Amino acid sequence: MKIKEYIIFDLDGTLSDPGEGIVGSLAHALKQFGIEASPEILKKFIGPPLVDSFQTYFGFDEEKTAEAIRLYRAHFHGDGLFKNEIYPGIPELLEDLTKAGKTLAVATTKPEVYAWQILEYFDIDKFFKRELVTGSYLDGRRTNKAELIAAVLEQLDDEPQKMVMIGDRKFDIIGAKSNGIDSIGVTYGYGEREELEAYEPTAIVDSVAELRTLLLGS
Repeated sequence: MKIKEYIIFDLDGTLSDPGEGIVGSLAHALKQFGIEASPEILKKFIGPPLVDSFQTYFGFDEEKTAEAIRLYRAHFHGDGLFKNEIYPGIPELLEDLTKAGKTLAVATTKPEVYAWQILEYFDIDKFFKRELVTGSYLDGRRTNKAELIAAVLEQLDDEPQKMVMIGDRKFDIIGAKSNGIDSIGVTYGYGEREELEAYEPTAIVDSVAELRTLLLGS
């Protein structure tokens, strides 16, 4: 893969590990429906749109899904938002990419307002222009990864071959392909190598160090 000028990151499972906050908030929401789910199942919620996951794993209808998301977000906003950790090496990578003249962006299914708060909390917002941090809306719109990536590309307004999407789930790879750009799958997040390989990203890396080599050539 050629060195890219524009680098778009997923957030959860790529820049940060949000597991504790998300799993705790999901468990709280499901408890209101009398459901206890294993952490292994709840970790599968990290990455895809919540609507899809509540319907896929628990068979919720539209009304039940909406209420579950409301309960989840209320708990997440108050207790789970900052139960999150930046992956080791990410701040240094973002700094070096910026020094190398790269333009950095974020495309995440997490609500945009939460995404920006997390970047600020970990002091990595300085590496991103606000208009290049794109997430879903709180009313449930814009949760499709292809749509989110398209919104970033519209802001970048340059040739697709200069861009790459980086993420840990198949949705990142599918979204990148839908927009005609390269993709890098990372296995240190919440997606499994088999899942990534099935959707044939441009490259797969197993660590932040490998990602650095691919993006900077050193």
